[in-house]
Amino acid sequence: MIKYFSRQACRVGLAVLATWTCLAVAQQPATDYPAKPIRLVVPYPPGGATDFFARVVFVSVGERLGQPIIIDNKPGAGTTIGSEQVAKSAADGYTLLLGDMGTFALNASLYKRLRYDPEKDFAPISLTGRFPLFLVINPKITHAQSLSELLAMASNSPGKLNYGAPGPGSPLHVAMEQFKQQAKIDVVAVPYKGGADALKDLLGGQIQMMFLDSATAMTQIRSGTLKALAVASAEPLALFPEVPTVGKSGLTGFEAYAWQGLVAPKGTPPAVIQKINEAFAVAMKDPEILKKLADAGVEPLTTTPAQAAAYMSSETQRWANVIHNSNISLD
Repeated sequence: MIKYFSRQACRVGLAVLATWTCLAVAQQPATDYPAKPIRLVVPYPPGGATDFFARVVFVSVGERLGQPIIIDNKPGAGTTIGSEQVAKSAADGYTLLLGDMGTFALNASLYKRLRYDPEKDFAPISLTGRFPLFLVINPKITHAQSLSELLAMASNSPGKLNYGAPGPGSPLHVAMEQFKQQAKIDVVAVPYKGGADALKDLLGGQIQMMFLDSATAMTQIRSGTLKALAVASAEPLALFPEVPTVGKSGLTGFEAYAWQGLVAPKGTPPAVIQKINEAFAVAMKDPEILKKLADAGVEPLTTTPAQAAAYMSSETQRWANVIHNSNISLD
């Protein structure tokens, strides 16, 4: 009896020891990471909102990690070129991707042949920031004083009004498609290669309206060349408290943001993921960084890796319905 108990206790003890050893290994900090510079792929050209965010924030992240973070712009094909490169990179923490809503939530539904899987090929590290979207008009061309007036104009003249759709399937495009579906209005999409071309035609009076991200819209709204009828955030923005939300202007529950997230290739050690997450979170507490982001209309975000993964998954499902109902498809 005593021998039996001792053997059982020994087995239990060894099992517990093995379990704790595994946990200790899993939770062991990545003390030797990073040992060399880190490459951060930005799947957009220099000068855009994502590139701006990377250059403002990730110098500080690199300082906290003890190695420089080198920005590598890999634009093209709706972020798929840079994203595919990162998906196929070594899962060692030395290649990261600062993608966006298109990368992680839209492309899976937009592209018939997507050469990376947003869910299976990446390990989320953190959400990083988001840009509230303004519904803007050229007040010299479109004489609506409120969102309700614009909706009435569109309802009374179906197919007569148009809007700028920069980059087919972009956040600005799908946000307007969701707006159309929820408002039950018929306004015509005018496609553009990028936001700059669409904005130019909006200012020139060739199109009547569009959604613009806060970073792009701020200067035009302040100067009065564009009028913001509503913002697609949950609450009015502190920078523009006079602009009502879309939800409080008649479309209950409507929200749309252009958001960004930081990921590594799938299989990157959890300890490395956690170390990058913690360095990013500390950098995002820097008052100077926060001021630069706020001045550019960026709402900073920090999350756990699990929270980032859950958000990306929920956004993928949400926008899949909008894209399907709009019959948007890319090769």
